[in-house]
This record gives sequence, C-alpha cells and structure tokens, in this order.
Amino acid sequence: MDKMRIAIVGAGGRMGRNLIRAIDENESVELSGALEREGAAQIGADCGVLAGLEPNGVAVSASMEEAFSGARAILDFTAPAATVAVARHAAKNGIAHIIGTTGLSDDDDNALAAAAEMTAIVRSGNMSMGVIMLSVLVEQAARALDAADWDLEVLEMHHRHKVDAPSGTALLLGEAAAKGRGIDLEEHSVRVRDGHTGPRENGSIGFATLRGGSVVGDHSVILAGQGERVTLSHHAEDRMIFARGAVKAALWTHGRAPGLYSMYDVLGLTS
Repeated sequence: MDKMRIAIVGAGGRMGRNLIRAIDENESVELSGALEREGAAQIGADCGVLAGLEPNGVAVSASMEEAFSGARAILDFTAPAATVAVARHAAKNGIAHIIGTTGLSDDDDNALAAAAEMTAIVRSGNMSMGVIMLSVLVEQAARALDAADWDLEVLEMHHRHKVDAPSGTALLLGEAAAKGRGIDLEEHSVRVRDGHTGPRENGSIGFATLRGGSVVGDHSVILAGQGERVTLSHHAEDRMIFARGAVKAALWTHGRAPGLYSMYDVLGLTS
C-alpha cells in the first residue's frame, strides 16, 4: 500500500517538530508539506533539518495551497483561529484533519462541525493513548462511586507557556467524569475558588490549574471519600506521545466517511 501523505501545521513550533519526527519514524506515512504563518522565520527551511533529522526535501511554506497539495491528512496542534482556517481549506479539498488544538470557542466548534460535513475530522484534547485510557477509567470510577459520598477534583499542570486553562485534557477528563455521573459538566463544574467560598457543593466537579517550568503535562483525577482517596493519574514526559497518537489518527481516517470523530473512535472505544 502507498504511504499516506501527511502535511503539518505549525512546523516551526515544539509540537510541529515532534510531528515531523513522528512521521519520519512511521513507515506507513510520509511528510508531504508543512505550513507556518506568514513572516515566520522558518519559511523555506527544510523540515528534516528543523526537526534535527537528515534533510528531507520538504520546505516550510506560508501557503495552504502549497503546503497541503497532495496531502491526505493534516496534523494540527496550533491556535483556534489557524485551526478553523485550516479546517475550511481541508473540508473544501477533502483532506482529513487531525486536531489537537485546545481553547476553541463555541463559534470555533460550530465551524469545525460544518467542516466535518465534508471531510473526516478527528479532534481530541489529548492524542495520548494513555490519557484516553485514563478517561475511560475516570468514567467508570465516577459511575461506580456515589457523588453524594465521593468528591471529584481534576488537577493539571503544564509548562509556563501554555495559554489556555483548564487544559483540553483536563476538560476531557471532566467530561468523562460527568458522563459517568450522568450530569452536564458545564452545569456542575467549578473553575475558580477564591475568598470565602462556603462548603463544597455535593456533586460538583472541581478544576485546579498549575503552570510553571517545562512540564509537558500532568493530570490527576482525585475522588475523595470519607477516610480514603482514589487518585487516577497520567504524566506526560515527552511530546512525542501526542505526535504518535496524531499519526495513528491520520492513518485511521483512510476511507472514513465525513464526520467529527474522537480518539475514542480511533481506539475502537465507542459503540
């Protein structure tokens, strides 16, 4: 079978370089193009050299038409505005779009849903296989442990440069907990505690956000009962786990009908 041709967005960033390496190490795919914003210092640079590999002959471009020409999938861990623009281009050209971008608004979500009517989109707050399995365990624990007796908190820490909070992964875990309890996350989540807050409301799902240093990503879900606690955790030590997950998702889209999918679909965890 021919290798799947994959393009990436944000080639000059930390995730972009990891995506280049993940494609290079997978024999089923090849890098077909790379996009950066207009005026970026990396425009024209060889992607292999950018990622610390041997030159691969794929130059970074500022043009979507050039960067995505011949691609069957696009990997995108950038910013909401860029992701929406890429989604529209991918939909128009029938290119699968793998999205790890977080911090999207309701309007952004609507734009992605419209794009998914024309092409396959896999979107996830986290592309790590371990995190997806953690979310399954969180859902099961939240369902099994009565909310009246077990308080649930989501704790996350990321590097000092991360701009959105809570993280997409924290929200993914919160959604899993809410699903297990049969409640709506927006109606039961507590994002901020400050001052005289009063006692904790039964059944709420709390979020705590930490930022500092170079932490790739730490997430814990704490279920606190009377006299005991259950902590389910995942610690990301290398961004390559997200990049490899994105490549796996891209391969999964081959032959898929248009639609908005998740990593649960990729891993066969949906009915």
